[in-house]
Amino acid sequence: MKYRPVGLEAWGVYLPKERHTSDYISKETGIPKHIVEDKFGLKSKTVPGPDDHTVAMGAKASFQALKRANITPNDLDIIIWAGEVYAERPMVVNGIKLQQLLGNPMNSWAFDINQRCGTFLVGMLVAKSLIQINPNINRALVASGYRNSDLINYKNQRSRFMISLAASGVAAVIRADYKTNEILGITAISDGRFADDVYVPAGGTIQPITAKDLEEGLNYLDVPDPEGLKERLDKYSMDSFIKTIDNALVQSGYKREDIGYLALLHMKRSAFEYVAKAVGIDPYSQSTYFENIGHNGQNDGIISIEYGVRNGKIKDGDIVVIVSAGIGWAWNAGVIRWGPPV
Repeated sequence: MKYRPVGLEAWGVYLPKERHTSDYISKETGIPKHIVEDKFGLKSKTVPGPDDHTVAMGAKASFQALKRANITPNDLDIIIWAGEVYAERPMVVNGIKLQQLLGNPMNSWAFDINQRCGTFLVGMLVAKSLIQINPNINRALVASGYRNSDLINYKNQRSRFMISLAASGVAAVIRADYKTNEILGITAISDGRFADDVYVPAGGTIQPITAKDLEEGLNYLDVPDPEGLKERLDKYSMDSFIKTIDNALVQSGYKREDIGYLALLHMKRSAFEYVAKAVGIDPYSQSTYFENIGHNGQNDGIISIEYGVRNGKIKDGDIVVIVSAGIGWAWNAGVIRWGPPV
């Protein structure tokens, strides 16, 4: 069966103006400033302003993407929320909330998906798949908002590896019968052995939240066994990055040496450099390190593409590989053949 080509027609990025600087993070965490900057890779990070709610930031990015594509919300067939569940209010379908913020276009229908930092790539895969199996779907909006910076308690040493969590919104218009920026293979690895290693302790059915929980800071992300997690995760994480990149490349008909740009998530500088060099990429001329905006979860891939295009690192004909990883644990990679068809 021959499937319709599907491409990235347009994208949008919204970054709040507010920042936590390395000075501030150092004072709040007790981590020396040079370690915050050099090891954690943070000179500053984005944090939400008063109106920067999760779905609202996704909506701001969505309007940018629609404008770039020169279309209106009424041109969309589906709206996929690939952002965080930590949003304006619990138990709201954020995709439908986004539909409302876009003016409630009735030509489209909306839903949510979730895989933490891997969600946007999963959303792109779902959008591509729906387009290819349903001739009535021609354009999908995949959108995300992220402000898990709110869930970090700087005083908690157990969760210090997540101090880079930040805030932003991104969106992508995925179009049928479109060979420009063609979306090729998207793959993922998940490992349930790490499912209970990072979570917010209070607020679910196991531990409904109480006033005492709030006093004890149990409404923030926590890591029950940080040493055990590091020991177990170190054995798998880097190899899983490489494996999922290779899987996406093979599925797309390419090899490591074909990569032109690697849209890597923000992580500690040594890990970022390791993954890039392991697949034959120069980490700074063929990728982008977000030392001034931090880690924006599933948004990092689209943000990296925005910076890559803006700074001339992504050129027509390049093979662009988006790479993500997140708690749970999951690793994702997706391949885009950039520019118009040859």
